[in-house]
Amino acid sequence: MSPAPTAAEGGVRLLQGERNWWFLGPGGGLARLRPGQLTADGALRPGTERRLREHGLLTAPAPRSYALTVLTSTHCNLGCGYCFQNTGQDEDGGSRPPRIARKRLTSRTITDILDFTRRRMADAGLEQLRILLFGGEPLLNPRGCLELLERAADHGLASAWMISNATLLTPALAERLAERGLRSVQVTFDGDRPDHDRIRIRRTEGGGTFDAIVGNLARASEASPLRWQLRVNVSQETHLGVEALIDRLAGALDPARCTLYFAQVGDVGVGYGNDLRHTRELSDRFTRWQRRALDAGFTVARPQAHRPCATCGHGDGRYGAVVSADGTLASCWETAGKPDWEVGTVTAGYLPAAHTRDRWVGCEDLYRREDDRRTLAAFHDTVDAALLDYLDETGRL
Repeated sequence: MSPAPTAAEGGVRLLQGERNWWFLGPGGGLARLRPGQLTADGALRPGTERRLREHGLLTAPAPRSYALTVLTSTHCNLGCGYCFQNTGQDEDGGSRPPRIARKRLTSRTITDILDFTRRRMADAGLEQLRILLFGGEPLLNPRGCLELLERAADHGLASAWMISNATLLTPALAERLAERGLRSVQVTFDGDRPDHDRIRIRRTEGGGTFDAIVGNLARASEASPLRWQLRVNVSQETHLGVEALIDRLAGALDPARCTLYFAQVGDVGVGYGNDLRHTRELSDRFTRWQRRALDAGFTVARPQAHRPCATCGHGDGRYGAVVSADGTLASCWETAGKPDWEVGTVTAGYLPAAHTRDRWVGCEDLYRREDDRRTLAAFHDTVDAALLDYLDETGRL
């Protein structure tokens, strides 16, 4: 278990590997440290801290772009029972759980969003814009996705990405999105095909989605330069099939264009409870999956220091915003579209801090209210240290 950063270290992380300590700086810097460069309790020695500072590794860079998340559609064509946007369970036990209110992004709202963004970027002194297309399922409104990206080009659009279930992604649409600045798409798999098809089912007629998603990604890869961020949901329902999933994806897709990462599903209290605990056995499994993915040719993202989210990490929305399809503002994508969690609108701006204080939720706060945060932090430190060790051993750092 790694120690908590001291006040002098700010938001850095110190991870104890098999042979080295690993220093992760707030600017993305990485350094190996010998045991003698730390105190007995695992804190940076003054001389070590000074050298790191001299190399700029203790300094967090100022934000370079404004991070805008837009829900182009709050509806979804899948009926996953554990979705955090569900407001209850399907009383008939089917694939139609009630969801947040259905909204759809329009040209008028795009105008309001971009006007709001221009003002916020000017206030923050930022000239570049990064957009996340989100939902529901954003591709239930492809016109809204395309129009937003096209019009954002006049507002300093530097890059864009999307979180989608990819069931509606066609080669032609992938090509058009890429032409307008989309660079990558995050797609979730709930374990290998049998588990995924039992969990991520179609909302209207039921039925699995695994083969459709993988086929769509393969065909979209032929038509566009898009990259894929493949999230693997880990739970008691899926963990036994993860190794088979890695092999299956490696055979169907080009691993060189894919980043693979593994995420334990959080319990949001609606139709789901993850019984997997943050044990050493589970961390060993994560390490084994990461190594298997790397050896198959996938990218596995290098661990990072703890940095505030550009949107929910600042209580005044200084460097980013989350906007629902009707123009209401949320602090984080987890509360977007949910009644009583709005923190303003793009036309009127943010509400006063006195009104938003109890509504300002950070990334995954809703998932972890009942978690032991120290146990969770120690789990991630163990997994991340093992990954850095392996990247070092195999010459991938």
